[in-house]
Amino acid sequence: MTQQALVKHYRKGISLPELFRMFPDDDAAQEWLEQQRWGDEPWCPHCGSYNVRRNNHKSMPWRCAERECRKRFSVRTGTLMYKSPLGYQTWVVALYLLNTSLKSVSSMKLHRDLKITQKTAWHLAHRIRESYSNGSDDKLLGPVEVDETYMGGKRQNMSSTKRKEQAHLGRGTAGKTAVVGVKDRKSNKVRAKVIESTNAHTLQSFVIDNADPSATVYTDDASAYDGLPFEHETVRHSVGEYVRKMAHTNGVESFWSGLKRGLNGTYHKMSKKHLHRYVNEFSGRHNVRPNDTIDQMESLARNMEGKQLTYEELIS
Repeated sequence: MTQQALVKHYRKGISLPELFRMFPDDDAAQEWLEQQRWGDEPWCPHCGSYNVRRNNHKSMPWRCAERECRKRFSVRTGTLMYKSPLGYQTWVVALYLLNTSLKSVSSMKLHRDLKITQKTAWHLAHRIRESYSNGSDDKLLGPVEVDETYMGGKRQNMSSTKRKEQAHLGRGTAGKTAVVGVKDRKSNKVRAKVIESTNAHTLQSFVIDNADPSATVYTDDASAYDGLPFEHETVRHSVGEYVRKMAHTNGVESFWSGLKRGLNGTYHKMSKKHLHRYVNEFSGRHNVRPNDTIDQMESLARNMEGKQLTYEELIS
């Protein structure tokens, strides 16, 4: 009997022993991060000049040689790593863990695996999630599937006090946060967004912003999608119809399943305040899944440039 190949068997992964041979210390991780950001031509993050040189400063090993600038800098400067006391190896291992864990990694596991505090691990993970939000502005060519889901705790798991507070909201989706998503069947790319309302204007604007005008759009029979300016087919979930030839939303619903497995199996709670960060992470990781592990890590490292998320901003 021939054993069936694993899904996406063509990808080249990195084992933990290989990872630590590649990045045995902070120096190796720093060199790799510099290569991802600058390639073979380092430049000054302050003024953009390529006239830079190495110096002996411990935390700022580069210095701009331009007379008007003369500032010291490191590969952290102007990135999500700026002012972080964590070692470069810790950052690289965290990139690896978030990329290779399909249901993500909790801050408690990062705290144990990286030997840092849970507070630091939580901040670290959210900064890395910012790197997933570097999506393309190109429209999805389609055909595309569009659907919404609702994120939030189950009423039965709430304390009696909280159940009483939310009793006026009713049942079902009341008190939960809506997320809308679109999946391109041809490229398998997903885009998702936390939304305040599931009215026609919000949902149709999302589709228009993400789907090419020539794309065929498949949705369920929610009235909010009526009048979409696309070739549009629906499946009537309200009467138990889920597939009609090419009309279905099974692909984007599969993505929702993965997101909710992360909620139920890893985090147990995603606050409304930070939900968009988790949604960015899951859609970003889904979109790079076909790539080799090292390519996924390189993409994430490059996307750290030009972003910043301080702890004060995170908890404000």
